Amino acid sequence: MAAPVYKRILLKLSGEALMGNDSYGINRETIIGIVNEVKSITDMGVQVAIVIGGGNIFRGVAPGAAGMDRATADYMGMLATVMNALALQDAFRGVGVVSRVQSALTVEQVAEPYIRGKAIRHLEEGKVVIFGAGTGNPFFTTDTAAALRGMEMNAEVVIKATKVDGVYTDDPVRNPSASRYQTLTFDEAIQKNLKVMDATAFTLCRDHGMTLAVLGIFNPGALHRFVTGQDEGTIVRC
Repeated sequence: MAAPVYKRILLKLSGEALMGNDSYGINRETIIGIVNEVKSITDMGVQVAIVIGGGNIFRGVAPGAAGMDRATADYMGMLATVMNALALQDAFRGVGVVSRVQSALTVEQVAEPYIRGKAIRHLEEGKVVIFGAGTGNPFFTTDTAAALRGMEMNAEVVIKATKVDGVYTDDPVRNPSASRYQTLTFDEAIQKNLKVMDATAFTLCRDHGMTLAVLGIFNPGALHRFVTGQDEGTIVRC
């Protein structure tokens, strides 16, 4: 079995990734598939931190949030990420993986507060750490939270897990001849106007030399192949 080339990673999961083919909410079969993908690399000793989004839950209340104050809506979205984090923790428990949820908002009855040193200790002990509530601040996306937590955790790479298996020259759904980039520099991604992450997260990673990767979370074995150095997804470096 190939040895992992990364010791510690930060995995960014969108809330939509938990929906499967449903219109909103959490699809149990999908979430079990995701935690098994993560388990395949924790079993090799890779330390995994996760930032989870909340779009799958917030989508269900979005019509009622129309015209709502932006900060209020963002706080609602943060609470949705905590719900997803708890669902992930429960799914990890089901496959025998110990995990901890840390929240940037204070919800002590269900999650630890975010404490950097404690989170790092959990990772060193082999536990998966799931970060909820984004950065704890409105107007910042969970992409930005992933970049921030990735640097705080001293992760070697921030992996954005999507429905697409990398960054392409064009939309691969509309253009079957589009080709996948194996590697890119941050400057190339900017010049080609490739939407890897939101601008704040992307700039944060570029300015601090954090490696980014984009891969398909629904491709069986993709995460395992990536951490063992195989050709999977797209890597963006300085």
